[in-house]
Amino acid sequence: MTAIGGTAQARVIGAGAPSHPEQRWLQADWRHIQTEVTRLQVRIAQATQAGRWGKVKALQHLLTRSHSGKMLAVKQVTENRGKRTPGVDGQIWSTPAAKWTGMESMRHRGYRAWPLRRIYIPKSNGKKRPLGIPRLLCRAMQALWKLALEPVAETLADPNSYGFRPQRSTADAIGYCFNTLAKRSSPEWVLEGDIRGCFDNFSHDWLVQNIPMDKALLQRWLQAGYIEKGTLFATQAGTPQGGVISPVIANMALDGLEAAAFASVGPTIHARRQFKINVVRYADDFVVTGISKEVLEHKVLPAIRQFMAVRGLELSEEKTRITHISEGFDFLGQNVRKYAGKLLIKPAHKSVKALMEKVRDIVKRNASATQANVILQLNPVIRGWAMYHRHVVSKDRFTSIDAHIWRLLWTWAMRRHPQKGAGWVRQRYFHARGDQNWVFAAETQVAGTRQRLRLFCAGTIPIVRHIKIRGLANPFDPAWFSYFTHRQAPKDSAERPGAKSWR
Repeated sequence: MTAIGGTAQARVIGAGAPSHPEQRWLQADWRHIQTEVTRLQVRIAQATQAGRWGKVKALQHLLTRSHSGKMLAVKQVTENRGKRTPGVDGQIWSTPAAKWTGMESMRHRGYRAWPLRRIYIPKSNGKKRPLGIPRLLCRAMQALWKLALEPVAETLADPNSYGFRPQRSTADAIGYCFNTLAKRSSPEWVLEGDIRGCFDNFSHDWLVQNIPMDKALLQRWLQAGYIEKGTLFATQAGTPQGGVISPVIANMALDGLEAAAFASVGPTIHARRQFKINVVRYADDFVVTGISKEVLEHKVLPAIRQFMAVRGLELSEEKTRITHISEGFDFLGQNVRKYAGKLLIKPAHKSVKALMEKVRDIVKRNASATQANVILQLNPVIRGWAMYHRHVVSKDRFTSIDAHIWRLLWTWAMRRHPQKGAGWVRQRYFHARGDQNWVFAAETQVAGTRQRLRLFCAGTIPIVRHIKIRGLANPFDPAWFSYFTHRQAPKDSAERPGAKSWR
């Protein structure tokens, strides 16, 4: 370990740059840039399908040295949620001139991967997850190589892998669970897999040998180390959580899990169907179905353990279990269970509990805040949770959550005015709207105009069945372009001006 003295102050590079870099960035033709990058990505995907790995390497080299690729990579890392989070060098690229200067600094020759800045974020179980924050230049270089690696990853990916992939979501994974388990003839036993410290334990040797990209560059990123409390620590295994390219690398490392599970019961499709083996994975969370507990325990589970061991991973013994569908299991915040032979997918109790704890914390922290501020803090939390669960059997849960939140806010309002009666409190904080007589709402100034803010109610979200994406759909394959265009159309229409929205 090496001591690092001092703390870098966050600063913006290019603050005194001349005007022409700023104008060059502002005048960029982003449609042309995106078209050029997409054209190269399509060619990479086609070369991957044909098994022409020399061609893949040449096209990746072309993309990662192109002006369009570098511009798009900088745009992505300077417009995402972490754009104002500096790395160990303290730099952020917040001005057009700084972004252009940063783009021009993206050169492979002489590039050095700097250590990551270690931070911790809370997990749902009370523990903290370590994140490694690269400096902006390293983030941009990783985003650039992600553009070149993603077409390969999508072409080779397991059909039922849904995490951190373009055009796929948790709703697709849950939809596959429904399609697999809802019928009378569906498998009744489920293996819930949990990988112990997945991102922290990937074998560097395996990644360097098997990820199709610049080996030297990948090795630099994997072995960059991290700085915590002024001390440099080496990294001997794993991919940094927080790295732009890490999810793609992790997905590629775990691809093949489906094939390993299928091969455990026989080499033919008939064997897979006979033993009712199905695999669904979202990042490092996965579920495997089977015809019996014995098949999953004695055939599938050993094959999966062997698959993981080659990659430097192991399953968590306490969290990996085999469950009957009548007992149900939690997956991605949903509970999947058959009741008297009927499959129902509902929000998991842990997810409901986490939401209510967050709501109670907001209400408690804002005991003396204005009603408008309380509404502004609660609405995105309630809306986000309800939108996530709107594709499953959630209506009763939405109603109970709304009732619970109403009771919290009634208590909050009464405590603010201990000398006032219930009628006065109701008139002050609750209003009528349509057929609703107890709407938690407040008048406030928004952009110079007086508006009424209303508490968002989860029960107003309609339950809409999600149509699962096709397993083999590839956004980089021209044969699937019309499919994705058709699939995107309903989302676009819902987001157009004039569509129904809630504050």
